[in-house]
Amino acid sequence: MDRTLRLEKLTAEVFAPFGDVIEAAGAGSFDFNRGMARRFHDLARTEATGDGRIGVSIGRAQPYRLPLALDMVERHPLGSQAFVPLGRDPFVVIVAPDEGGHPGRPRAFVTAPGQGVNYLRNVWHGVLTPLDRPADFLIVDRIGTGVNLEEHRFEEPWAVVA
Repeated sequence: MDRTLRLEKLTAEVFAPFGDVIEAAGAGSFDFNRGMARRFHDLARTEATGDGRIGVSIGRAQPYRLPLALDMVERHPLGSQAFVPLGRDPFVVIVAPDEGGHPGRPRAFVTAPGQGVNYLRNVWHGVLTPLDRPADFLIVDRIGTGVNLEEHRFEEPWAVVA
């Protein structure tokens, strides 16, 4: 089996089974603050189960270089998880369909400037993967009790290439 994942362009349509592309382009919007600001409204389907709540954090991630050896994915059974870059640099987004409680063949995407992602609850995904230099991200996810992290390590890594 070929274990090479070529980076795909990230689009809302292709990513929909895994979550949401967070971007202003094409989003519904309206003015506020007496017309001095514009809100691009309701861009992600956030979820939090049990006694959890939606939290907002900032994460700083170290850069990766391609080719990337993908040896692990994770998922969060109790809530969604969104990452919005605070800069314009691209980052890699990796997702995999669930196949009987384990990740299937992963897919790898590269973001365009201004795009973020929201992983739906229970979606297998890679780690935060900026390219070339460190990057800060706004993180929106579930905070609360319970085990909200499941990791899967692949027996053989996947090679992510441009």
